[in-house]
Amino acid sequence: MTQPDPADPFGPTRRSFLRELGGSVGLLGLASYLKAADAPAVPPATPGKPHFKPRARRVIFLFMAGGPSHLDTFDPKPVLASHAGKRPGSADLRTERITGGLLPSPFKFQPGGKSGLMVSDLLPNIRECADELCVLRAVHAINPNHSPAANFLATGRIDAVHPGVGAWVSYGLGSENADLPGFVSLGGGFGQTGFERSGYLPGQFQATRVTAAESDPEKMIRHLRNPAIAPADQKRQLDVLQAFNRAHATANGNDPQLEARVRAMETAFRMQSAAGEAFDVRRETPRDRDAYGEGEFARGCLLARRLVERGVRFVQLSLGGWDHHARINDELKKKCGQIDRPIAALLKDLRQRGLLDDTLVVWGGEFGRTPVSENGDGRDHNHYGFTMWMAGGGVKGGMVHGATDEFGFRAADGQVSVHDLHATILHLLGLDHERLTYRYSGRDFRLTDVHGRVVNEILA
Repeated sequence: MTQPDPADPFGPTRRSFLRELGGSVGLLGLASYLKAADAPAVPPATPGKPHFKPRARRVIFLFMAGGPSHLDTFDPKPVLASHAGKRPGSADLRTERITGGLLPSPFKFQPGGKSGLMVSDLLPNIRECADELCVLRAVHAINPNHSPAANFLATGRIDAVHPGVGAWVSYGLGSENADLPGFVSLGGGFGQTGFERSGYLPGQFQATRVTAAESDPEKMIRHLRNPAIAPADQKRQLDVLQAFNRAHATANGNDPQLEARVRAMETAFRMQSAAGEAFDVRRETPRDRDAYGEGEFARGCLLARRLVERGVRFVQLSLGGWDHHARINDELKKKCGQIDRPIAALLKDLRQRGLLDDTLVVWGGEFGRTPVSENGDGRDHNHYGFTMWMAGGGVKGGMVHGATDEFGFRAADGQVSVHDLHATILHLLGLDHERLTYRYSGRDFRLTDVHGRVVNEILA
């Protein structure tokens, strides 16, 4: 048996690891490596400090990719019935495609909760949570096409190079749990990439993408377990890599992109023990699982609660399929059936566990739909005015802010731009949207660019 060499503190582990790393070791130099034990470690990721006292500590963003119809869900327009098929001047805005006359909604609206907030019969379970909802009926954007509009909602820009809101939040506040990512993206749907992107922010703030299509964490996350190496041996290898990283940082100075990669690898190692528990919804009681229902979106809602409960700062859950250019009555029933029970269960679960007051839940798509028809029984894209809602996290519940015009085409009163939405989300988290900046390419960038105001009217 080979005896340890007192002059070689890493012994056989070092030699085998040097052989495994091969020529890349030469970049650091053996001398620097042997001196690395005394070098300062790459600083760990730590939670940042808010600019002022936050009302919320974490965010769950429910993104309905494709553009849900506000006219059939949260913005009732009964006047459409008396003008069906007509096209008055106020409804003659330019749309992406050729459209016809005004199209009434066949779905009834009823008041919910003590507030009497009106919610469609398509969403009876969410209606039960009406007193938690702050409905923004006059949101507006700048582009009617899916990809740029989704990028705009995610990043405040239409071009696909900027960081998403989740990356900005993670950059500003860090993670509350060093063993889990600060930003997790669940589900599918086009426009997802914009939400996941870290852009010019360090790569450690990019979303960790996980599918909620599976219940077994080892199927959800690749390489969650190392079948060839025991955890203790893997930790020894990581310690050796850390020594190389320290030596490189000492010799060459800190490189933000390299540091981000190092931290990502360290988080991945820690996740091997933490993620198996955090992402395993099978650990929930049968009663709790049943409350959310079946399916990928339902599992994603339950998983979102588990993650924010364990300190993940920003969870983004997407569901595609809301692009209803035809057969909207039938197709919208299906989509609302997928989200109604899980979202209501999520809100009730957060409230019951004492998490809703400091967890901000945001719901919406990249735009809404037109009050005029397309293909006779569909609705085209509408960025002029649409609905989103927030719940918990320091906003007033059971209220409506803003209004669209009489037909639901354009934001009329209490307009909220996407930049205003972003500014308000950051404000609720204790971040000043004008001070949360990152210098890149010679200028200071921010999520809201040169726009945005906090919508103080909705703050609790």
